[in-house]
Amino acid sequence: MRGVRTGRRFGGAGAGRPAEYGRVRGVLAAVALAGCGALLAGCSPEGGPAGSTGASPPRGAPSGSAQASAGAASAAPAKGSVEVTGEVARDLESPWGVAPLPEGDLLVASRDKGTISRVAAASGKAVVVGRVPGVAPGGEGGLLGLALSPSFASDRMVYAYFTTESDNRIARMRYDEKREPGQQLGAPDTVLRGIPKGVVHNGGRIAFGPDRMLYAGTGETGDTGLAQDRKSLGGKILRMTPDGQPVHGNPEPDSVVYSYGHRNVQGLAWDQDKRLWAAEFGQNTWDELNLIEPGANYGWPQAEGKAGLAGMRDPVAVWRPDEASPSGIAVAQGSVWMAGLKGERLWRIPLAGDRPAADPEAFLEGRYGRLRSVVALGGDRLLLVTSETDRRGSPEAGDDRILTLTVR
Repeated sequence: MRGVRTGRRFGGAGAGRPAEYGRVRGVLAAVALAGCGALLAGCSPEGGPAGSTGASPPRGAPSGSAQASAGAASAAPAKGSVEVTGEVARDLESPWGVAPLPEGDLLVASRDKGTISRVAAASGKAVVVGRVPGVAPGGEGGLLGLALSPSFASDRMVYAYFTTESDNRIARMRYDEKREPGQQLGAPDTVLRGIPKGVVHNGGRIAFGPDRMLYAGTGETGDTGLAQDRKSLGGKILRMTPDGQPVHGNPEPDSVVYSYGHRNVQGLAWDQDKRLWAAEFGQNTWDELNLIEPGANYGWPQAEGKAGLAGMRDPVAVWRPDEASPSGIAVAQGSVWMAGLKGERLWRIPLAGDRPAADPEAFLEGRYGRLRSVVALGGDRLLLVTSETDRRGSPEAGDDRILTLTVR
């Protein structure tokens, strides 16, 4: 697989910044005009499909309202495409969360350094804007997901999910570009603490949904019992106000727990009908893409993959871990796009309402190594973040990178 990556990385479309400089800058500038709110609410003919290696086992026909919803929806085409159109940045260290700014630049979190950098869309230059106090990197923990406040234009708040010596937590910081680089982040205001931490399975993805509420994917830290413990914040998807409080309409009025029975959620995205999709790591058998419903139990540790157990929700698609090990996801062109770490590929899952319209397709297999995050830029544009410098990859010159994609 490394031979494929080494032999093709710099030879095709979008291989280097000079040829695509104007195109990348134009794409990010157009996104900025649309406003950061749209990015967060959704808040991807090179590298052809790899057949049906990621296909999930046959799924039974949905019933009731699910069947009506699926039947009424227009299905995405069974076959898609991915074109790498540019390189926004290179030489990044352990990038994890990415938050596009209204001006077109990007904020990027370094998991292991605990810093947030601003990447200029025009040049790709990364400048550290500040360090997040209290980050204790180790194993799979550190500075993870980033999100901008829905009111960022006025409050300039950046949200971060990170590991400390005692827990995982979510804090917000005011971003002031008028201050000196390295000193542009205000003191962190913790909005939620007490998410269990571990060497593994720290979750970490955060995003504001179409309802302007903050969602977080967490892991069970290797302590599998936490996933079924409704009082624990581990192994859950959480929903809270921007201040970290439970939201009216949550399954339990005094709890931020939105769904449970998860092993390690690292991908969150909404489709055009405001359905929430989540990607999570399985153990040894199946990784999962789930359609999230409030209060639903997604089965871990009793179930991995499509177990058909009473009272537990089955995933809508599954993969073998060596083909996926999913992290970030995004929705574009009627499909979910899912980054694979161990699988070193980008998966496309075409949707027909609340179910897959066809088998998943794999793209970019082995070309850029481990893939960490996918960000929708509106229309047919995605950002893709590699993850070769996370101590589990095999970094080459230029790693890690942020690429722009055009998808169908």
